[in-house]
Amino acid sequence: MTIVDLIRTFAEPLTMAVVMTDVDLERPGPTILYTNPAFARMSGYTAAQVLGASPRLLQGPGTAMQHTRLIARRLRAEGRFHGVLQNYRRSGEAYLCEIDVRPLLNGGGETLAFLAFEREVVRRRGRPSSNDPHGRYRPVVPELLDVGAMCAAPSLFG
Repeated sequence: MTIVDLIRTFAEPLTMAVVMTDVDLERPGPTILYTNPAFARMSGYTAAQVLGASPRLLQGPGTAMQHTRLIARRLRAEGRFHGVLQNYRRSGEAYLCEIDVRPLLNGGGETLAFLAFEREVVRRRGRPSSNDPHGRYRPVVPELLDVGAMCAAPSLFG
């Protein structure tokens, strides 16, 4: 079983989009190695259309370049990123995407790939409550599984 097969088994039933890329953060990379069906529903791109491409294909005129540079900097420095980015569907429609990127590690602690958990969010009006786990953003589609808890597996994620 390959790492892509393992991720596919875990990610196929999720309502949250999952994107696996290689570790090359230099342009034009990283390269998409896998996406689940929820990614296709959210972005409008099928897996066949994005495999081998960079996640940068989701960016457009409203995507803040300082945020995209921050993603690469954090992945290089900390191995993780969590934030919200304006992306674009295949149709050209903009949407806010909450992205949580984590490294997939081998037994020696080396990063084999990056795994991004993504979901469309909307910005809430007013100030967020301090006890609200979603903060300024609310998911458009509620997640049925606690992906954050599943990602706590120390043998796979850093």
